[in-house]
Amino acid sequence: MADLTEERFSAKSVEYETPWTIFDPLNKEFNFTLDVCATHENKKIVNCFTMADDGLKQEWQGVCWCNPPYGREMPKWIKKAYHTACIGNGTVVMLIPARTNTSWWHDLCLKGEIRFLRGRPKFNNGKHGLPFPLALVIFRKRNDT
Repeated sequence: MADLTEERFSAKSVEYETPWTIFDPLNKEFNFTLDVCATHENKKIVNCFTMADDGLKQEWQGVCWCNPPYGREMPKWIKKAYHTACIGNGTVVMLIPARTNTSWWHDLCLKGEIRFLRGRPKFNNGKHGLPFPLALVIFRKRNDT
């Protein structure tokens, strides 16, 4: 049984393409203008930063969608999203694992609006949903800066 579990949840990548069932309702609510962490194959809107563009090095403006790689670099994306909102450049909606025991969750995510996702959405045409909870973290553009 351990072998089945390892095979079932083994990640070949830290990148998970956002399912349209998650993205479409959010896009109707927020009207995204930029996908800050995409590939040509998985971008959700035309205006995007690909891996070659390195979204962490770009200026984010407008209403941004961010489904970052779920690996060790993820806190950098969260920090960039928070900073973007703090300086008044835009609103950023992130789809990330709900790792509520981490310092980055407490130091950054709790400063945004948090919406927990119900269930285990399937990514990359997977047979099973991800084995960890997901959340949307929304950092809103500040108008007082």
